[in-house]
Amino acid sequence: MTRQAWIHQGDEVPVVRQCALAEVSRATFYAAQLPHRVDEIDLLLCRLIDEEYTRHPFFGSRKMVVFLKTQDHIVNRKRVQRLMRAMGLVAMAPGPNTSRAHPEHKVYPYLLRGVPVVRPNQVWSTDITYIRLARGFVYLVAIIDWYSRRVLSWRISNSMEAVFCIDCLEEALRAHGKPEIFNSDQGAQFTSEAFTDVLKREGIVISMDGRGRAFDNIFVERLWRSVKHEDVYLKGYATMGELMLGLAEYFAFYNDERPHQSLGQQTPDVVYRTATGGGAMILDKFKGTPEESPVPLRSTGDSSADEGESKAKSTAKSKAKTGQRRSAASEVECKA
Repeated sequence: MTRQAWIHQGDEVPVVRQCALAEVSRATFYAAQLPHRVDEIDLLLCRLIDEEYTRHPFFGSRKMVVFLKTQDHIVNRKRVQRLMRAMGLVAMAPGPNTSRAHPEHKVYPYLLRGVPVVRPNQVWSTDITYIRLARGFVYLVAIIDWYSRRVLSWRISNSMEAVFCIDCLEEALRAHGKPEIFNSDQGAQFTSEAFTDVLKREGIVISMDGRGRAFDNIFVERLWRSVKHEDVYLKGYATMGELMLGLAEYFAFYNDERPHQSLGQQTPDVVYRTATGGGAMILDKFKGTPEESPVPLRSTGDSSADEGESKAKSTAKSKAKTGQRRSAASEVECKA
C-alpha cells in the first residue's frame, strides 16, 4: 500500500494534516484525484481485443498482436498485455499463474468434478467479466444456478473491489434462499474474508476452480458469451446508466423468454421453478493416471477402450511371434 492510500478526504483530520503526517505532497495527492484522460486508440484496441477474446478465449497476448496486425493496427506485445490486464482477460489455457489469488487469502478445493447436479439450489456459481463502454469500461458479476442456468442476481461496478460481489451474493441469498455448494474462481474478490464469511455464516460449502482448469466454471463463461454477443455488442452502451437498464432488460429476457438447448428448449425460469429438465456435471478430462479414468461403456459410443484393448492384443501377438522367431533361430545355431 502506498502512502497516498492512507489519505482520505472525508476523514475528520484535514487533508493538509494527513499529507503532512504521511509525508506526501498535497499537489501529488490532488493530482491523483483528477480523472484520467481516456486514450481513444486504447479504447479502440480494447474493443477489438474484447471481441476477439469472446470469439477465441484461448488467445493470449501473442496471438492478439497478430490479430490486431490483421486489423491494420501495429501494436507491440507489452501494450496488448497492459490492455488485457486492465480488462482482466487471460487466455483460457492451462499454464502458470493464470489465476493468481491474494497471497493472504485461503483457497478452497474444487468439489464439483464428476458430481451430478440434479436439483435447483444444489450448486451456485459466480464470476466477473469486463464490459466496455463508449469511454471506459466496467465489471459485471453474476450468480447463476447450475441446474437451471438461471441468473439469480447481478451487479456492475467501475472497480474490482469485493463490495459489489458481496452485494450480489446477499441479494441472491435474500431472494432465492441458499445453495448447498457455492463455486467461484480464485480471484481476490471471492477469496477475501468478507466474501467467504457470508458463505460460512449461511453454512454453505465453498468450492473454487483449480489452477489451469478452464472448464471448471464453464456455465458462467457461456453466460458471458451470450450476454456480449446477444446484447452488449449489438447495442454499444455508452454509460453505466444505459448499461444498467439494458442488462436488466436482457437478463429478464434470458431467464423468462430465451429457450436453452441444454434445457430441452425450456427457459431457466421454468426449469428452476419446476425442478425438471435441467442438470449439469463437470467431467474430468485431465486426470493424471490411467487408473483414475473410468472404463467407458460401449453404449456411450466411446471406442477408446476397444481401441486400447485391440492395441494390447496386437502388441501381445507381435511379442509372441518375435519370441518364436528367436527360439527358431537359436535351434538353427545349435544344429550348425
